[in-house]
Amino acid sequence: MTGHEKELSEADRQLLSAMQQGFSPVLQPFQEIAERLGVTEEKVISDLRRLKANGIIRRLGAIIDSRKIGYTGTLCAMQVPAERIPEVADVINAFPEITHNYVREHDYNIWFTILAPSTARINQILKRIKEQTGITTVLNLSASRIFKIRVNFDLEGDR
Repeated sequence: MTGHEKELSEADRQLLSAMQQGFSPVLQPFQEIAERLGVTEEKVISDLRRLKANGIIRRLGAIIDSRKIGYTGTLCAMQVPAERIPEVADVINAFPEITHNYVREHDYNIWFTILAPSTARINQILKRIKEQTGITTVLNLSASRIFKIRVNFDLEGDR
């Protein structure tokens, strides 16, 4: 059992389970969750704020299928000298199309994802990153198959 599990009340577990089921596109989505749980909207909002402040919830947000809105994405990896990682990361992060950027212990040690309206824009971003950093060892690993995995945690069942 992790430290966070000890902090969660049964009501917290029920709230988090309800949140995993998603939101309807309504004006007051937290009211809808509250009705499902038999509590007030104010309680749902205050509990979510508390769970976020305590680090139990990292983020609340939509998951959008970017392909359905005409965007394309790719995973990239670069070989960057260790002493240049902060500088190169700053260059990468300057592009709003970069959705994730992280360091790994590997020859290819900076990995990032690009989400853009076209392959041409992705290629333009990669060209500018290479020009601005002088690093040309960059892998562009476009997906050949898409896997979407929905992960819901069982917070109310056997622990």
